[in-house]
Amino acid sequence: MTEPEALEYVKAAARAAALPLDDAAAQRVAQHLARTARMARLLDEAELAPADELAEIYRPALFPPVGDTDPLP
Repeated sequence: MTEPEALEYVKAAARAAALPLDDAAAQRVAQHLARTARMARLLDEAELAPADELAEIYRPALFPPVGDTDPLP
């Protein structure tokens, strides 16, 4: 995404959401968006094997048994 494309997107999104956004603010948002898109592209292009980026282990929270009225510690 180039900065002109980002600026066009930011202005269209602001209009669609009825957000007041002056030209200077739109330019700043577009610069940040374009920079973020470039960083994401770099990460996307990095060749990683599955072992290079391990998935986080899911650990569900412990809940008290049904009917137990004691508060959690």
